Amino acid sequence: MSDGRKKMGKEKPDVIFPIADARDKAPADYLAILNDFKIRISSTRLKTVMAANSELVLMYWDLGSIILMRQQQDGWGAKVIDRLSKDLVEHFPDMKGFSPRNLKYMRAFAAAWPQKTIVQELLAQLTWYQNIALLEKVKDQDIRIWYAHKVLEFGWSHNILSLQIESGLHKRQGQLINNYQSTLPPQQSDMAHQIFKDPYLFDFLGTADIRRERDLELGLVNHIQKFLLELGEGFAFVGRQVHLELGGHDFYIDLLFYHLKLRCYVVIELKADSLDPGDIGQLNMYMSVVDDILRHETDQQTIGLLLVKQKNRVMAEYCLKGYNKPIGIAEWENVVAKSLPSDLQSSLPSVAEIEAELNKMDN
Repeated sequence: MSDGRKKMGKEKPDVIFPIADARDKAPADYLAILNDFKIRISSTRLKTVMAANSELVLMYWDLGSIILMRQQQDGWGAKVIDRLSKDLVEHFPDMKGFSPRNLKYMRAFAAAWPQKTIVQELLAQLTWYQNIALLEKVKDQDIRIWYAHKVLEFGWSHNILSLQIESGLHKRQGQLINNYQSTLPPQQSDMAHQIFKDPYLFDFLGTADIRRERDLELGLVNHIQKFLLELGEGFAFVGRQVHLELGGHDFYIDLLFYHLKLRCYVVIELKADSLDPGDIGQLNMYMSVVDDILRHETDQQTIGLLLVKQKNRVMAEYCLKGYNKPIGIAEWENVVAKSLPSDLQSSLPSVAEIEAELNKMDN
């Protein structure tokens, strides 16, 4: 049996590992605490190979709890954490994660979740970086738990989780004005209510002041991956400007999707201005045609989504009354353009103006 395995095996728990030479003054029992950390880390390494993520998160919570307790009881400061970091890095050169910054994250993690049960049952299923994102970007505990469940439900990466938090998804999901409760079976209605949101944020469209439906549609299609991300999990793109011929007249659906979980087509109509009651009638007609022509017998009935630049809530609710097809009305926002002061928006140069300036420079 190798020396390494002996350290992880049945040696006495009070074995003192070699440590660095004496440095700056430390708490009287610092060496014992450092030794305890080394034993805990060593005993966890084999488990980490078998269940890397959950064991690592649990170990970080464990170490963070000790740091938190020692700070509260003995007044440990930044210098002690710096020394602890240096000693751990020396003893475990092949392991990452013992920087002073990460030790402080461990402490914050333990402080945020004093009950180990929720760490074991939920948070240990997230990566450490996802847990850090929840710590840094979300202050409310219940909202952190909400996002943690969404990560597990949809398999979000750390970057996707960060984007969803920054966009305030928890404030937008389930806020859509709709008639789902009266037009869909209960289970389908509840699911649709949670899938759609309001408003939809199209920050990827840049700083353009979009005033035509066609420009909005082209912008969304040109950034289809980001658009699908904003729509949410389960949407599959079917087509744009889908042609319909009705009574010798041509009509075109702006965007057509299929939702894999709802098992139905989703017709999306785009409006670059405020809600007009006539928009609902047009959308309802498109949905009827999709149900008659495209819908398979195993599909659920088509859902419509009207995206407008601005809506009046009372007016939107009245617009939906009397329709027996499931329709939702939401606003869309070009966040980047909206965040710029109005005087700055008007002063931005056009593409033609930029090209003209570049031509001058070349000449």
